[in-house]
Amino acid sequence: MIISKKGPVLELHTPKKWEQHNLDNILRNIWKAPKKWIHKMRMEKKITINHSPPDWNSPLKAGDIIQIHLFVDEQYGVIPHYHPLEILYEDNHLLVVNKPANMDTHPNEPGQTNTLANAVASYFQQNGEQIKVRHVHRLDRDTTGAVLFAKNDLSGAILDRMLEERRIKRTYWALADGVLKVKKGTINKAIGKDRHHPTRRRVSPGGQPAVTHYKVLKSFPKAEITLVECTLDTGRTHQIRVHLSDMGFPLCGDKLYGGSSRFARQALHARYLDLPHPLSGEPIHCTAPFLDEPPIFEKWVPEGK
Repeated sequence: MIISKKGPVLELHTPKKWEQHNLDNILRNIWKAPKKWIHKMRMEKKITINHSPPDWNSPLKAGDIIQIHLFVDEQYGVIPHYHPLEILYEDNHLLVVNKPANMDTHPNEPGQTNTLANAVASYFQQNGEQIKVRHVHRLDRDTTGAVLFAKNDLSGAILDRMLEERRIKRTYWALADGVLKVKKGTINKAIGKDRHHPTRRRVSPGGQPAVTHYKVLKSFPKAEITLVECTLDTGRTHQIRVHLSDMGFPLCGDKLYGGSSRFARQALHARYLDLPHPLSGEPIHCTAPFLDEPPIFEKWVPEGK
């Protein structure tokens, strides 16, 4: 599928697989764009077919050119503040950044500037782009790895829905205290707030549903450490940290949940991010390199991983 940006316009050449679909069906059922967005585009005449006003109900032909006035200047929404960034993937619709430790994903109070969102705003500013900073998901302050941002309102809405539908797969690597005997499993325990601590969460029957799938990548019995790979069906606050701690294997460095003081932070890294492109459907795979100095994970990761 050929998709390009020409100034403020998204230009898309209709692929053969979309023949016999009309414009309304493509937006509503293939892209599943929000109804309000479709209505706005229609009322403001922001979409053309072959450079002419479209017939929304006529079937398209392969090669027809769909033009959407999509790219508009927006307020960043946060204060641009420079911090070096490692970009894992970028096009006109999304951005994947490797978040370092000791950095919030987004501001939690007015005027805060030392977050990943502020750094992304600065990155956009340096590139001459006026784009609202839209994080699709977030990571804890001391968790590192891949974070996804949307670069326009259409891709933002589609990516939000894809996250809800679990079509965006996030794979985490963790170093846990102790040696897990069961090499693979699923933790299905609800998580709620801890009434005795302002930020801590705990396994609670009355909490929100939370499902974590885990797999042991390598065990180190002498050091009493296990390298664990985790994927999530839900995205609860501190989910992996709470679930592994509840099993009796807190993350190394995670003092909040009973982990050892082996490292300066909890040893949790969002290693892989996999998703279909919100518009083309093409698969995107990102691997986030480790960022810690001094290193945390490198010593424990098997060669070739």
